[in-house]
Amino acid sequence: MAQSTQSKITGVVKDDTNKDILGATVIIKETNQGVVTDHSGTFSFLGNYNGDYTLVISYLGFETKQIPFNIKSGANKSFSLVLNPTNTELDEVLVTGKSQIQKVKERAFNVSVVDAEKLHNTSLDLAHALDRVSGVRIRESGGVGSQMSFSLNGFKGNQVRFFIDGVPMDNFGSSFQINNIPVNMAERIEVYKGVVPVGLGADALGGAVNIITNTYKKSHLEASYSYGSFNTHRSTVNAIYVAKSGFVAQVNAFQNYSDNNYKVNVDVADLNTGEYFPDQTVERFHDTYHNETVIVNTGVVGKKFADELLFGITLGQNYKEIQTGARIVSVFGKWHTRGNIIMPSLKYKKDDFIIKDLDLKFNANINLGQEKNIDTVNRRYNWFGDYKEYDGPGGERSYSLYKYKNNAGISTANLSYKINDHSNIVLSNTYNTFDRVGQNELNPDSEIYEQPKKNKKNITGLGFDYKRDNWNASIFLKQYFQKNTFADAYNPTGNYGDVAYRDYTDKFNATGYGLALTHFINENLQVKASFEESYRLPEANEIFGDEINLEGNKDLKPENSSNYNLGLSYWFYVNKRHQFTINTSGFYRNTTDFIREKFSPNQATTTMDNLGAVTSAGIEAEVRYALDNRLMMGANLTYQNLRNNTKYEEGQTVESIVYKDRIPNMPYLYGNADVSYNFPNIGKKNRQLNVGYNLLYVHAFYLYWPSLGSDSSKLDIPDQISHDITSTFFFNEKLQFTLECRNLLDETLYDNFSLQKPGRSFTGKLKYTFL
Repeated sequence: MAQSTQSKITGVVKDDTNKDILGATVIIKETNQGVVTDHSGTFSFLGNYNGDYTLVISYLGFETKQIPFNIKSGANKSFSLVLNPTNTELDEVLVTGKSQIQKVKERAFNVSVVDAEKLHNTSLDLAHALDRVSGVRIRESGGVGSQMSFSLNGFKGNQVRFFIDGVPMDNFGSSFQINNIPVNMAERIEVYKGVVPVGLGADALGGAVNIITNTYKKSHLEASYSYGSFNTHRSTVNAIYVAKSGFVAQVNAFQNYSDNNYKVNVDVADLNTGEYFPDQTVERFHDTYHNETVIVNTGVVGKKFADELLFGITLGQNYKEIQTGARIVSVFGKWHTRGNIIMPSLKYKKDDFIIKDLDLKFNANINLGQEKNIDTVNRRYNWFGDYKEYDGPGGERSYSLYKYKNNAGISTANLSYKINDHSNIVLSNTYNTFDRVGQNELNPDSEIYEQPKKNKKNITGLGFDYKRDNWNASIFLKQYFQKNTFADAYNPTGNYGDVAYRDYTDKFNATGYGLALTHFINENLQVKASFEESYRLPEANEIFGDEINLEGNKDLKPENSSNYNLGLSYWFYVNKRHQFTINTSGFYRNTTDFIREKFSPNQATTTMDNLGAVTSAGIEAEVRYALDNRLMMGANLTYQNLRNNTKYEEGQTVESIVYKDRIPNMPYLYGNADVSYNFPNIGKKNRQLNVGYNLLYVHAFYLYWPSLGSDSSKLDIPDQISHDITSTFFFNEKLQFTLECRNLLDETLYDNFSLQKPGRSFTGKLKYTFL
């Protein structure tokens, strides 16, 4: 009976030359529901429609069209729509947003967006796609599958939170990281800078990244495969089935494999004679990585009891060889890790939940996967691949066969109530739980592995949004709570070797708040301002360690930051053909108990530590130009002045020698430039060639405090410039082939305590769309 009341509204949107329009926004005005047209210009709605409605269709550079219509319950309605070009709707250039493009562009938050669909033909992962956004730096310890750090306007690592469709990625484990997820998984990627909407319930200190995946609009099947330098293989399959009854099934699968055997420049010593060989070029010999992941979701959409109800599971595994420690002087030949992800999930969404205009979203998942650290070969290696074997049991670092489960779970709930046409209120709650349980098979009786390592945190947010024609505002409160349970070792008798453990519990409570404003001065010019008093609670891996190169710090305190942002956007057309967009924003961060990574005393591992006070001030700017959607080019530049504002170190009465120093190992001036050109109708209609170029620039920066050491002994990372070229040939709408060259000039590039990145590489990718 429920199925008999379902109505379906479909259509296709074209321009005045009869070409399909990708990315047009289609909204049913009376219900405020919206979708975006796909590659063929089509859209569809499925729901309980009965009566008079109005379709609102809009797209950048075209006149907005409103189409009234009537539909009966259980009936179907189809439209064929043509949009005419105009130069009056100039504000359509604004960045897109979280769920409905037309809505989010009007919000006050400082948000940039990556149109991931334009990158589906490349071999980029999500991390390297983000590396082209102003204010963003992706830093890796090596090639495919290496440890990665994300930096945004002076904040890095866990200070910036990641979400998939609004669900935090805190518990996804080593098998599911953004630098091994192909860009084909995403429809778009939103980057919130400094101030994070209350609907993204998390303890983000200075920003958030929300990855929007493909939606359940129509059945679709595509597959891709790429092969590249260093024996790198990547493949993806994205499939979705949408039945007229509302039943949906989706499968996303991907794999990555690489030997990562690129060459690096190192100093090498003979293990037996001690003879020293400076500045050698050697090949990495123990850095193979592979992962395989499949995500399955099935359920129903467009039902009376649920707009979306999906049950899912994510399954994956990874294998990673450990080639180096935190610095390149440490080299290993057998140490490796394995991990898997077993994560069931539930998604529920319902508009007009219980009462009209009250919308509910609920998500829950738990990762039951396992991580394994395998270090059982008692050897010492050098960079020539030579090794020295030692008698007896041991390992290259820790002699470990440690297996553990983090049992990490997340649940999020979001309620939104529309008070009237101008205002609504949002209530959100995110709950995280972590309980590491493990054992070392080489030392099964050790009590150290039985000690608790538990973490719980909860973030509750309450927000109010008010919107008028040319301005809007958001104000919000956030309540933070964390509880850590762990054990410390002590000597109860004073006798040598006598060890006992006692449990400790730490709790933290704090309240944050924020405000965001935007005003459209005219249809071409928008100004934004925002502020947030934010907190970031330490991650479980920061407290307990990651069992590889990061040691735990149980004394780590939450960090707190006052974030200020001011932005300006200006866009205009010249002769209807030339489109210009200019975005600039300034930011200031005043942070206490700043969490940063530093070397452990052994210089082979790192640990997270609090720095009393840090300030960061900076500016970023971006300019973009488009000609008839044929030629596109742009450039962005970011400067951030991140300074140590801790005048006295803990327990000291003398001013710190590094007071006011620039924070080390953090790029402070960097940018991107890109240009692409599309050659249409090569040989025949719909056969196209797109050629693109991307430049990455990073200014030199110090690895250690600038005030320490002499000029001759200071270690730094020199200026870095990397050139990438991409060429995609569209045989037709279904088949594309892409050829890429990264680091074209084979420059020596570094990241993270002087760890060298891959040199020049080539990749070919074939993508085919079946449906």
